[in-house]
Amino acid sequence: MIDRTELWIVIIGLGLGSFGLRFVFLGLVGDRPIPAWLMRHLRYTAVSVLPALIMPLIVWPAANDGQPEPVRLAAAAITLGLGFYFKNPLLAMVVGGVVLVSGIYLTS
Repeated sequence: MIDRTELWIVIIGLGLGSFGLRFVFLGLVGDRPIPAWLMRHLRYTAVSVLPALIMPLIVWPAANDGQPEPVRLAAAAITLGLGFYFKNPLLAMVVGGVVLVSGIYLTS
């Protein structure tokens, strides 16, 4: 079991780190123009967050003790293909979710 003091140290540390990251961009650089090369790179930040959160759940799902599952891989491939082809992320996520849920339902 984790000690309460250690827990509060971690919470305060994470809060200070989060504040520090935001302060660097908003407090120190907020009134200055951002170079074009940095803006180009920052545009891809939001696009990379969702795959970074989802990929471990597809490749190493905790529900299967880290073993890849064909249903999850198929749902991810269909979602990726639809998103790439139709350029509609909402459609891709909805169809991928339907494929995942129906695949799990049919295999169990």
